[in-house]
Amino acid sequence: MLDINWIRANAAAVDAALKQRKNVPFSAAELIAIDDERRAIITRLEEAQAARNAFSKQIGQAKAQKDEAKAAQLLEQVAHLKDAIQAGEEERRAIDEKLRNALLVMPNLPKDEVPRGEDESDNVEYFGLNGNRDTAAKVRPPKPSFSFKPKEHYETGEALGMMDFETAAKISGSRFTILKGQLARMERAIGQFMLDLHVDAHGYTEVEPPILVKDDALYGTNQLPKFAEDLFFTPHGDGRLALIPTAEVPLTNMVRESIQREEDLPLRFTALTPCFRSEAGSAGRDTRGMLRQHQFNKVELVSITTPEQSSDEHERMLGCAEAVLQKLGLHYRVMTLSTGDMGFGAQKTYDIEVWLPGQDTYREISSCSVCGDFQARRMDARVKGKDGKIRHVHTLNGSALAVGRTLIAVMENYQQEDGSIVVPDVLQPYMNGLKVIPAAK
Repeated sequence: MLDINWIRANAAAVDAALKQRKNVPFSAAELIAIDDERRAIITRLEEAQAARNAFSKQIGQAKAQKDEAKAAQLLEQVAHLKDAIQAGEEERRAIDEKLRNALLVMPNLPKDEVPRGEDESDNVEYFGLNGNRDTAAKVRPPKPSFSFKPKEHYETGEALGMMDFETAAKISGSRFTILKGQLARMERAIGQFMLDLHVDAHGYTEVEPPILVKDDALYGTNQLPKFAEDLFFTPHGDGRLALIPTAEVPLTNMVRESIQREEDLPLRFTALTPCFRSEAGSAGRDTRGMLRQHQFNKVELVSITTPEQSSDEHERMLGCAEAVLQKLGLHYRVMTLSTGDMGFGAQKTYDIEVWLPGQDTYREISSCSVCGDFQARRMDARVKGKDGKIRHVHTLNGSALAVGRTLIAVMENYQQEDGSIVVPDVLQPYMNGLKVIPAAK
């Protein structure tokens, strides 16, 4: 959530920063107008309360002087003020809610270095802080070459008899998949490998979070109110709970309504969870295979930092996600998203796109975003410095990685002409030493 006081002081900068963000519902002037109305109501209410207090004091003095007529007159004025104050308090609650609701649908402000653009065509390939293409090429595994036309993952998976879309559709409908046998084991192996890497090598704390969350948690990480149609809700008591669209929701909300000690930051959390998305608005996109599913597993990274730490933490988080692909030997590229393609709550986002030879294209496998204090204001998550000053924390989140899409990438990059799949070295210990998933006989 944006700070209305900062908006008032920097109205032109806010409008300029949001110029190429999509579907911005309010200008700075419109938000300031709502705040002006709120301030006027607060002023009237405070004046009425001050007048009531003054009259109450005068009533005591009149009674002490046994001036009953004056006391009665003052009591009548206090009664009128009581009604005015009650109405003013209702007005204040209404205008507070109006301003909050307006701010809740305002996107975050992009950082100055984010490429300005309309959509994904304006994204810019990123080669690290030094911008060295040659250095990046040495770190990123090369594209594989094939002596045959590589197949897409669903062709190989169905030929193996280990990927079943038809039965999944009978059970649950479209955009679900059943994995069996060694493909199911490989999917599990990929998730476990990622968790171990992030915990043992990258210093994240493993968390097993709830996968059903309250609306407050979804407001905190900006899924609500804007993206309600992408969520799956279930009734619970007198209200409802939602299945998480990403572990970012429970992991980030672990610091909601709290004050952290500066010396304890950054906090780094990771979790492997199922995720659930309705994929509203994606009709007709990626209908073949398991690229875009209602249910999928993902390893998430979340960091809670001071404002001074967040930019460096963003680069670190990207490196942690890249390390997964490097160890798996999967070719990829990193893109800095433009203002027109960046997520609602992000100040800056890096997308990692893995190479899929079966599709002959790159596909997103991770997004790593720094959100500044945008989510922290919604969650009231703060940090107390050594000087005693209290500020909002900064939050970051990243996929590291989407497990199903990583399985797809392994299947397509490690396929062999006979339909078998070579198991990457780092996954073999998780698959009881298996080196190759053999082709169907």
